[in-house]
Amino acid sequence: MEQQKTCPKCASFRHVKSGIVGGRQRFKCSDCGYFFTVDKLGKRIDTYYVTKALQLYIEGLSYREIERLLGISHVSVMKWVKEYNIQRPKNMAYHPTYKILTAAELAQFFASKENLSGAGMIVTELGDKFMLIRWERFRE
Repeated sequence: MEQQKTCPKCASFRHVKSGIVGGRQRFKCSDCGYFFTVDKLGKRIDTYYVTKALQLYIEGLSYREIERLLGISHVSVMKWVKEYNIQRPKNMAYHPTYKILTAAELAQFFASKENLSGAGMIVTELGDKFMLIRWERFRE
């Protein structure tokens, strides 16, 4: 028995055949007009990485820095920023610096009192490691 196909955009069961693309049957949703194939091509990025990329963007990292850290295209990050209408805070007197540390390195970092000064810092997990983001005033 063939499984009933649904529109990936609106979940409607109403659709008509609309040609063949790349050897796969193409359909057009009768309700929303969206074109789709039975098996969606491409890969879906886990929501963890979307959330982490947006968090790092808000913290002041550039698209390319986020790309290097997470292994996700900077174009994808730009698309998510636009899609979710993410706005950075408008304080330009500070710039972020970051380090990737293991748990032991992070504990050693916080053991030193000189590392506790500055404009602010945040620690966030990044897979099996931790990312330490610090803000420092721009030097003029």
